[in-house]
Amino acid sequence: MDFEVIKTYIPLFKKAMFLTLRIGWLGIGFAILIGALSAICLYLRIPVLRQFVISYIELFRNTPLLIQLFFLYFALPKVGIRMNAEFCGILGVSLLGGAYMADVFRSGLESVKKVQKESALSLGMTNSQMIRLVILPQAISVSIPGITANTVFLLKETSVFSAISLMDLMFTAKDLIGLYYRTEECLLLLVVFYLIILLPVSVLGYYLERRLGHAQLRT
Repeated sequence: MDFEVIKTYIPLFKKAMFLTLRIGWLGIGFAILIGALSAICLYLRIPVLRQFVISYIELFRNTPLLIQLFFLYFALPKVGIRMNAEFCGILGVSLLGGAYMADVFRSGLESVKKVQKESALSLGMTNSQMIRLVILPQAISVSIPGITANTVFLLKETSVFSAISLMDLMFTAKDLIGLYYRTEECLLLLVVFYLIILLPVSVLGYYLERRLGHAQLRT
């Protein structure tokens, strides 16, 4: 293990980490939005949209992100739809994550007791007000553990971005190993930088889960 080599490679891994974070967090943000909207469609049982959402969830939950990226990056240009690698990465994480987040939010929505809905309607709230002011806040608090788990999962899934030539952490590690055969140093840096990305998410999720859990107990 050569620590001088590690010191030399740190800037390269740091640059790759910021690319991974940018694509990962943009994708996760859109995934949360897609998941929430999909869950509301399922919860409200909107006829046409409900079938579309179910098909979308089954398709993306049962295909690997790598295959989805290959389709977006290599197959779509054959029919005239071209996207750069970074946009494909964001879109891939968004669609895959949205399918997983939809189930998390759906479970959260269904956990809200019927009496809560009846009370909101008896107070004169419209359906949209009931969902926005009563159901969603409770559903989100219940969904925090699932959102955290899916966020960690999606950030780890970014390791396949190297397949479409994005210079993420995995691409950088494989490239340096192939060029200079410094396997131990590169793998150590890969582990360290993934821990830098993922540990804060896990800790924050645990903290929010405990805080919201205590808040629910007090009420």
